[in-house]
Amino acid sequence: MIIILMSTLLTLVISSAVMIIASLLAKKTIMDREKNSPFECGFDPKGSARLPFSLRFFLIAVIFLIFDVEITLLLPLAMIINLSNILAWTLTGASFIIILLLGLYHEWNQGALDWAD
Repeated sequence: MIIILMSTLLTLVISSAVMIIASLLAKKTIMDREKNSPFECGFDPKGSARLPFSLRFFLIAVIFLIFDVEITLLLPLAMIINLSNILAWTLTGASFIIILLLGLYHEWNQGALDWAD
């Protein structure tokens, strides 16, 4: 028990020290403001250098990532069919797929999959 406590404390101290050192070294100065501004041949920029980010792309990417991870969790079911009880295997696979379909229906119902607005 003492080993777990000491390793947790050591991890906390090391991570806190790294965060403090990183925040001290990463301070921005006023001189850096000119370096970060867009350069247009010495003239003041006409508009913002940053393009607006579409939140819809981000939502689709997150939904894809979630379903991709869940599919990788489904793949081992095919490999253990011979090693497990067929009823337990069927119930596990069916419940997992039902949860996936309910999540997909919820996203579709909330309008996260509607591309054209």
